Amino acid sequence: MDKENYKVKNNIKLADFDTKEVIDEAKKKLKKIRKKLSDIQDTMYAEGKYSMLICLQGMDTSGKDSLIREVFKDVNARGVEVHSFKVPTELELKHDFLWRHYIALPAKGKIGVFNRTHYENVLVTRVHPEYVFGENLPTINTLEDINDDFFHDRMERINNFEKHLVESGTIVLKFFLNLSKEEQKNRLLRRLNLPEKNWKFSAGDLKERKLWDKYQFCYQDLLNRTSKEYAPWFVIPADDKPTARLLLADIVLEELEKYNFKEPVLPTKIQAQVEEFKQQLNNE
Repeated sequence: MDKENYKVKNNIKLADFDTKEVIDEAKKKLKKIRKKLSDIQDTMYAEGKYSMLICLQGMDTSGKDSLIREVFKDVNARGVEVHSFKVPTELELKHDFLWRHYIALPAKGKIGVFNRTHYENVLVTRVHPEYVFGENLPTINTLEDINDDFFHDRMERINNFEKHLVESGTIVLKFFLNLSKEEQKNRLLRRLNLPEKNWKFSAGDLKERKLWDKYQFCYQDLLNRTSKEYAPWFVIPADDKPTARLLLADIVLEELEKYNFKEPVLPTKIQAQVEEFKQQLNNE
């Protein structure tokens, strides 16, 4: 798998990316990668110099939740933190749009996963600009103020935010789960047809589905404007869940392996006393 095939470079058209790819024995291959991810994260945690932020975006039913579960199930629970961002709370709306994301960032040594991300602020709010009024911004008085320039300015601020994170030791990878409209239809029907899946269905999913083309336009724009070498976007075909999980896991592992994490060595003074400590324990 060549991750460059999925990476957003220059100006892309989403329509040029496949939504379905099937890799043979994807589940079996993922199992091997999970073990490697677990080992490398343990060393990353021990070294404590870097953190990793994985951003997941995608249309409803694109498989974000199950992907997180399957990719990171073997990683030590202390080493992975998942944050799912919903509608901003009253407190969150009293701060700038990046505040709630900043305070959820992973500490050094940990992998943080944002299930929906700070990009909702240039995606959902762009499809529904009236939502911006909830932020009570001093420069926003009418819908006309919430224009393309407004969102492009936010994208630039996001670029600066992510550059700051990278320069501070956070590895940033961003993934768009590219789902076809037909596959979304099938997954929504499955939620309705299977009683144990009914709780996942929301009538709002159908309302947002009617805005599919607008969402695709907004995704394409943000991908082109915010995919940077220091914080790249990858477009992952999401119609086949096992393949999507494998592709993402492989890209994450390949990136982590670049850093050659090393476990810290004991201070010289402690090393000199190792045999003494062993003897103390053995003599108990």
